[in-house]
Amino acid sequence: MKIQDKIALITGGTKGIGLGIAESMLEEGMKVAITGRSQDSIDKALSGFPENQRPNIIGVVADVTSMEDMQSAVGQTVNKWGQIDVVIANAGVGHFASIEDLTADQWKQTIDINLTGVFNTVKTSLDAIKKTEGYFITVASLAGTNFFAKGAAYNASKFGLVGFTQAMMLDLRQYGIKCSTIMPGSVSTHFNNNTPSDSGAWKIQPEDIGQMTIDLLKMHPRTLPSKIEVRPTMPPGSKK
Repeated sequence: MKIQDKIALITGGTKGIGLGIAESMLEEGMKVAITGRSQDSIDKALSGFPENQRPNIIGVVADVTSMEDMQSAVGQTVNKWGQIDVVIANAGVGHFASIEDLTADQWKQTIDINLTGVFNTVKTSLDAIKKTEGYFITVASLAGTNFFAKGAAYNASKFGLVGFTQAMMLDLRQYGIKCSTIMPGSVSTHFNNNTPSDSGAWKIQPEDIGQMTIDLLKMHPRTLPSKIEVRPTMPPGSKK
């Protein structure tokens, strides 16, 4: 399926997985709008793209927990390029603590960003995606199927996100809209205060998720991988 000149909106696109997806899309000739929570983060991300790609990417300050912000992000994208073909709901946060220590604020922020933020993203862009018979892709986690200690908030948000995306897929396929959720394991990003380094070379890299996204978009429309689990091939210490 041809994807050149398709228009994408990516939440949380200033670093990590979101930025990796944006880079892969631009290399394929797509046009991309990324959101970030500050103008500084957007400016920093945009400055990293080569000059020849910059006409094809814009940055929008938006907080996914705000329906109004996401309406503005969708509106700016449509005003710039006339339509939206792909929405990547990627913005996420992680708080990890025993239920004894997990605070109400940590719980609320995790659910508000990881789950309600996706709802806001989908609701505000749904009319645009209906017009193009486009594609929603949510970025969940293996934590959406594997629970672990100190993961109460994060597990709840990602289990919820997987269920939300699968139910949404059944709701929307009658309109020719495709919905998939990507569930990565360990990815080398700044998530949870990690600093990417050579020691994380064994992990999935953001560009790997970018390539996976391109593969999904290019797949024949008759076929829908609705849920994709992906993990590092060789965790540290493995014997080849």
